[in-house]
Amino acid sequence: MFGKNKKHTYSSGPRELIVEKQPKSPISEQFRTIRTNIMYSSVDTEIKTVLFTSASPGAGKSTMAANVAVAYAQSGKRTLLIDADLRRPTTHYTFEATNQRGLSTVIINDMPAADVVKETNIENLEIMTSGPIPPNPSELLASRKTSLLLKTFAMDYDIVLIDTPPLLAVTDAQVLSKIVDGVILVTNVEANNRGHLQDAKALLEKADANILGVVMNNKNMGRSKDEYYYYYGSE
Repeated sequence: MFGKNKKHTYSSGPRELIVEKQPKSPISEQFRTIRTNIMYSSVDTEIKTVLFTSASPGAGKSTMAANVAVAYAQSGKRTLLIDADLRRPTTHYTFEATNQRGLSTVIINDMPAADVVKETNIENLEIMTSGPIPPNPSELLASRKTSLLLKTFAMDYDIVLIDTPPLLAVTDAQVLSKIVDGVILVTNVEANNRGHLQDAKALLEKADANILGVVMNNKNMGRSKDEYYYYYGSE
């Protein structure tokens, strides 16, 4: 629901960087459209930090965050993708990176973030993996260190995208939604539960989050299995 009253729909397969591997495909174009919608979702305030979450597991939020990050980088924006899912991290798998040190290491050990940010083989794109899974993820993400870290990154990068756990499972995303510029809620239409979406939206509103839009994942709008389209419609 970009612009507070719009929904964006796209279709994608398994978690992969399709924007990098198939930049001219219709699916990649849809990720670029999502990027553009984020960029122009606010007239008065620049959007620098964007959180990706979902109501429930399996919606494809991590795939979404990674591909949108690639789309930003390809447009020449200096981009940072942070894996703030400190329970079931995936970014290190997606980018085939090590995960001995990451976000949790920076927060717990008070070490320089530059020591754990990793370059990728995609120009303009860097990542911060989750680091070792801590026993208290919510407390770490709610810490002042995390807030200061995001503020610093917002000054150092053109855009910072943050992958977080599902809203209805744990409080992590709700905690972070208070300190970012905007939130994207991802849902898998094949397993969509309207009640769960409404509950997730209520949690974000309770945190006074800026909900930029809802992305409907796994919706094939084409006339054949090889054709994919996106559409905008009233909510």
